[in-house]
Parts: sequence; C-alpha cells; structure tokens
Amino acid sequence: MNIPQINIPQIDITPLYSGNTADKLAVANAIDKACQESGFFYITGHPISRERMSEMRQLAEDFFALPMSEKQKIPITQSDNHRGYGETAAEQLDPTAPSDWKESFDMGLNLPKGHELIGPERPLYGPNQYPDAIADFQQKMETHYWDMLALGKKVLSALALALKIDEDFFEDKFEHPLSVLRFLHYPPREPLLDADGNAVPPVGAGSHTDYGCITILWQDEIGGLQVQDVNGNWVDAPPIEDSFVINIGNMMARWSNDRYKSTPHRVYSPSGAERYSMPFFVEPDFDTDVSCLPNCCAEGETPKYQPISAGDWMIYCFNNTYAYRQEEEA
Repeated sequence: MNIPQINIPQIDITPLYSGNTADKLAVANAIDKACQESGFFYITGHPISRERMSEMRQLAEDFFALPMSEKQKIPITQSDNHRGYGETAAEQLDPTAPSDWKESFDMGLNLPKGHELIGPERPLYGPNQYPDAIADFQQKMETHYWDMLALGKKVLSALALALKIDEDFFEDKFEHPLSVLRFLHYPPREPLLDADGNAVPPVGAGSHTDYGCITILWQDEIGGLQVQDVNGNWVDAPPIEDSFVINIGNMMARWSNDRYKSTPHRVYSPSGAERYSMPFFVEPDFDTDVSCLPNCCAEGETPKYQPISAGDWMIYCFNNTYAYRQEEEA
C-alpha cells in the first residue's frame, strides 16, 4: 500500500519582520526547503489580523448572497482583463475530468480606462468590476489587496535570501502587479456514489497546479484542500487557525529552473456545507522577465526553459482554463 509522502510544515515568519539576519535566514532556509520538497507550507506570525480575515469572510458571504441579477451585472466573461463575477462551473481546472462546482469574484490592480499600461499588448491590465449593492466593497477589497501583496513580497524576500541573492530582488518587479485577490464560494452539494455505492464527497475544484508565482490561501473551518504526494496519493491540508497556506505556482517553478515544486492540489466540497476560501495570487508586473533566477542553474548548464514575460505566461494559462476565453480565441 502506498503511504502518503508529503510534509506540509508550519513556519512562523515573525523573524522576517525583524532586523536579526540569522533569524531571518533560518526562516528563509525553512521556506526554501518546503518549496523544494512539497511546494506547500503554512505560515503563522504574519501581520494579517484575525479581525481582518473575519471582515473579509463576511464580505465574501455578503457578495455571494446577492441576487444572481446583481452578480451578473459584473460578469467576468465581459471583462477584457478577467475581473468580476464567475458563475458556478465557469472555471474547469481539470479539463480531463470537468467537475468544478464553485462561483468566484476576481479583482486586481485597479487601473482606470485610458491608463498608459492598458492596451492589446498587455491585456490583463484594466479596471476592476465591483458590485454597487454592498457599501465600502471596493475600499475593503483594495486595502486587503495591497496588504496581501506586501505579505507575498515578504515571503519572496525569504526565497531571495535562501538563494543568496539580494533580499530585495523581487521588490521592483511588483510595481504594477498582475496579482489577483479572489473570493471563492463552494455551494453545498449532495455526496456522490462510487462504483460500490459508497458516498464520496464531490469535487469542488479539480486537480490542478496554480499558474503563477506563489499563492497565499485563506480557507475557512470546513476544510477540503488536498495536496498530491509523490506517490499520487491525496493528503489533507486542513485549516489551521490564524495561518495561511502558501504554495508554489508554475511560473515560480519555471523561474527557479524547477528548484521549487508546483504541486497538484484539489478541493473536495464537504456534503451539505458551504465552503469559502480566499486565494491571493502573487504575480509580478506584466513585462517581468521570467528567466532562470540567479543560483538556480549550475555553472555551464543551460536553463530548462526559454525566457517569457510574466504576462504572456499568465495569458497562456488563462486561455487553457476558461471556456469563454477559448471561444474568444477561436
């Protein structure tokens, strides 16, 4: 019998906010080890308060409780830059077994129409779409967006330390980030039956790896996140109070010349229960050159991947996941 082989460590990142170089390096090395071995780890000791996350969870509940007629006023399918409301099953993360059952709200860097960065050569930049029916929705979302971005850059600074490059290496690559803050709602579903007639929890998000740099996930108390181990088994990554789950995305795997692992994961929807989660996708500026990071390729060796811009990589990934974008390309 295969024994699950994965370790998802819990790392206190408090020292990253201190001036003690040795303590910072110890945390950086722990993060580096986790990124190489499983691509997943929990963080505690971050500055995002429990009160803030309670407020954001309530905001998500309020949004998804809106009448469909209100949510459909800001459809992601009508957004040139992939912002707004996504209806249940609009996204299918595992095209070999489409089964995703969740609705979403996506927002990012809010650039006004006419901004110099907006144009056909950078199609992921543009304005957000916000609901009119919830007071202070935009202000709360944008405040949280920038706080989460700061947390993401702090984690990336640890990777820079571990790679023995400038701690601020990633700092100037997030001046106009493609980062996305996402609300997800998994409606309650009835259990499915396997071939033997036994009840199994239905899939809420199919097996996938994330597109980008790193993902910072808040998940509610319901749970359902599972990570694939080296034997192909699925291992639970349950919620831990006051923590975030962080995982490596495909862009960072490519950027690090596969030093860091982008690991498949999925979500099961617990029967009869609603589930809420909030991933924050830490993505650099559109024009960021994703070439092999320093010290991630042995001297004299050729990197595994050709350079690509962060934006072109993200567009490629979006177009392979969302049916509406495939229709646009056809």
